[in-house]
Amino acid sequence: MVIGGMRGIKGMLWDTSLLDPDEGIRFRGHTIPECQNVLPAAIFGGEPLPEGMLWLLLTGKVPTMEQVSALAKELQSRAKVPDHAFKVIDSLPETAHPMTQFTTGIMALQVQSEFQKAYEKGIPKTKYWEPTYEDSLNLIAQLPIIASYIYRRIFKGGKIIPSSDSLDYAANFAHILGFNDPKMHELMRLYVTIHSDHEGGNVSAHTVRLVGSPLSDPYLAFAAGMNGLAGPLHGLANQEVLRWIKSVVVEVGTDVTTDQLKEYVWKTLKSGQVVPGFGHGVLRKTDPRYTCQREFALKYMPDDPLFKVVSQLFEVVPPILLELGKVKNPWPNVDAHSGVLLNHFGLSEDRFFTVLFGVSRSLGTLSQLIWDRALGLPLERPKSVTMDWLQSYCNKAAAVGA
Repeated sequence: MVIGGMRGIKGMLWDTSLLDPDEGIRFRGHTIPECQNVLPAAIFGGEPLPEGMLWLLLTGKVPTMEQVSALAKELQSRAKVPDHAFKVIDSLPETAHPMTQFTTGIMALQVQSEFQKAYEKGIPKTKYWEPTYEDSLNLIAQLPIIASYIYRRIFKGGKIIPSSDSLDYAANFAHILGFNDPKMHELMRLYVTIHSDHEGGNVSAHTVRLVGSPLSDPYLAFAAGMNGLAGPLHGLANQEVLRWIKSVVVEVGTDVTTDQLKEYVWKTLKSGQVVPGFGHGVLRKTDPRYTCQREFALKYMPDDPLFKVVSQLFEVVPPILLELGKVKNPWPNVDAHSGVLLNHFGLSEDRFFTVLFGVSRSLGTLSQLIWDRALGLPLERPKSVTMDWLQSYCNKAAAVGA
């Protein structure tokens, strides 16, 4: 475990969600299909509203539609981004990666931290959670504004679209990005909901917890988490999937046969690369986040050429990875599908995908950070060892066992 990424070590309290290797994620005890069934939706039989997921993560209770509507209005009232944040983003070259601009924008918002102000005034420890709650809701409300500003700045000539108070959190996010197809609004509701949390051990979630543990305010903690999300082995993977699928199409076309697809997969693996979108550090079955996205595609875009390739990959890739014998989980994860859905509705700029992930992940990580402060959880300080110490320990253990 010391040199294995600490995988599987149980050393963290994380109440908002729990990941089971075989079942997948549960949000406050609810599976994704259960959330789709019990959380309020914008349309009958539609995808859950992210405001409902936020309520569930914060309180542990399934909200009513009235409670979701009240929370939506609360978030709208907090969604005013100060001008200086845009100026800070504008100081970066437009060629800077969207995640670089995103974390820069978050840090620019930090000057409005209620927690920092309260701490400097001498707030009692029992009340730490209150300004943490204020900061967290402000940040959750303002992140879509920051994200859409970056998207429009890089890809749409800087033409900014104002928010609409008549739309819910996810639909308005899609709107200010420039997408008004009701199906895209539904996709954004699904996307934000299923990406909101994935227990506490993943890099971005754990980083928010770690950096928050010395009482860094939510802006500092969340910005740090987003820098972790930007890594190729974490959130950046979702941009790699669409690129790889498009490379398949470029080489063999959309009417690809199973044999052609197998050949391309083997070509990728033999070149020393991985097949993006397959495998997971915890899961040992198909990611239920993949499954619900597949169901969405079957409902709204069954004839999309790239979706058909994704469906073929689901049949082709796992047996090949099992044949290699080096992979514990050969099944598709959440990233295997999300890019194709976004691409279908016109959001094809894959460099921006991780920013969407980041906006979504705020719901879970910041909900848990509020609870960290309410419970008075301590500063994280695990013990490290040197390689010499580890070798000595192993030698002693071997001698005892001899």
